[in-house]
Amino acid sequence: MFGKAKQNQRDLFESERSFRLLVEGVADYALYMLDPNGIVTSWNIGGERIKGYTPSEILGRHFSAFYTETDRANGKPQRALKIAEEQGRYEEEGWRVRKDGTFFWASVMIDPIREDGRLVGFAKITRDITERREAQLKVEQMQAKLAESQKLDALGQLTGGVAHDFNNLLMIISGSLHTLRKGVPDEPRLQRALSAIEAASRRGAALTGQLLTFARRQSVNPQAVNVVERIDAIRDVLRTGVGSTVALQFDVGRSVWPVMVDVTELETALVNLVINARDAMPDGGNIRIAANNTTLREEAHSGDYVAISVEDSGTGIAPDVLSKIFDPFFTTKPVGKGTGLGLSQVHGFAHQAGGTVKVTSELGKGTKIAILLPRKDIDVPVDEISATASGGSGTVLLVDDNPEVAAVSSSLLEQLGYTVRRVDNAEAALREVERDGIDFVFSDIVMPGKMDGLALARHLKAIRPRLPILLATGYSDAAVNVRDDFPILRKPYEIHQLSQAIAKLPR
Repeated sequence: MFGKAKQNQRDLFESERSFRLLVEGVADYALYMLDPNGIVTSWNIGGERIKGYTPSEILGRHFSAFYTETDRANGKPQRALKIAEEQGRYEEEGWRVRKDGTFFWASVMIDPIREDGRLVGFAKITRDITERREAQLKVEQMQAKLAESQKLDALGQLTGGVAHDFNNLLMIISGSLHTLRKGVPDEPRLQRALSAIEAASRRGAALTGQLLTFARRQSVNPQAVNVVERIDAIRDVLRTGVGSTVALQFDVGRSVWPVMVDVTELETALVNLVINARDAMPDGGNIRIAANNTTLREEAHSGDYVAISVEDSGTGIAPDVLSKIFDPFFTTKPVGKGTGLGLSQVHGFAHQAGGTVKVTSELGKGTKIAILLPRKDIDVPVDEISATASGGSGTVLLVDDNPEVAAVSSSLLEQLGYTVRRVDNAEAALREVERDGIDFVFSDIVMPGKMDGLALARHLKAIRPRLPILLATGYSDAAVNVRDDFPILRKPYEIHQLSQAIAKLPR
């Protein structure tokens, strides 16, 4: 009996020894014991590797040495022991501090150790999961970017469709106004009413244009642009817009590269950014407009870019709002003080031009928004001499499937002196051209059927290369890169714009 007890004692000693060697030899986990007050009573090689302390440096010290100063001040170590004692376990992830003062992200477990029901200490396991957390954060950031991209794309499709229909309505309103003005008596009250309708129509067209730019479905006219000259050209407009309480500063290098953009959209984007900056400084402040050359080394955007930035000293943008600022109709301004389309136009313009937008902001210190546009290595041409509105003669083949829009377009063409033949689809247009007697074709791009206006124009160019063709659209994905092939007139257009577009057609 005595020999068996000695053997059991030896077995127990060997078991405890083996367990101690196992614990002390684990290098990937900090495994150690605490007394009931949180004093470190054992230490393993994993604790030394992860936290940097040798046993002689940490044994006898309170385990709160591993916590950040803020956590210690808030009593977090004591709460962790209390929760472990009362609930049987404490688990969390959070920042911990190494001996050298560096931080790591830790997975922590604390278990109470009891003997005969009495608390005698705690077993603590700590693992360094910094790399895993960083990988997880990268995945979450990628998922957030994808979700944001999908959201903006869905919003773009929705706004593009709505704006297309709205532009046709505006075309009918603005086109009919020209006819009404000729027939309405010169009575002040009626003329004021017509002027109000005209102003509302133009405002609606501007808002719709911003929607379409956000949706990247705007029919744009990209051309080589000297950034320095364009910013110089609108300095007075910008100064007038910001008012007397805001100081406007310019930092534009004379050697800034040219870019390929729609001039109107570039100027609109700058105005939108400056007005937003002004509104962020209700008590006045400084706005700095800068343009400089830069090189990006990003996956989505790599190469030479021109950075055009607007920086203010205003209130800044809250982090929870920052992700929403490019959403159409989102605004933090009071009701009636903004449409919520300014920054969405900036976003759409930059991306449609092949660039991007970067935002940095700090509450109470201001915001900087930079438009980055790809460098274009070509000489900037002299601006075309704008054609003046004038009458004409000849026969126009008008192709439009919307009867109301077609009626308005016909009226404008007839007022300019043209004879109009109307058809509502591309197939009928081809039959009319075969009859001869057509001086030029004026076609909408978006039409139902196998052949839209762009396909019609390309077919006509192949069979009748000398036949002038003018296209019109409220929006079209297909129209983005065809400006060099066929001139495109944006809807809604007025009679002088139609006249100018016709005058520029090659004969």
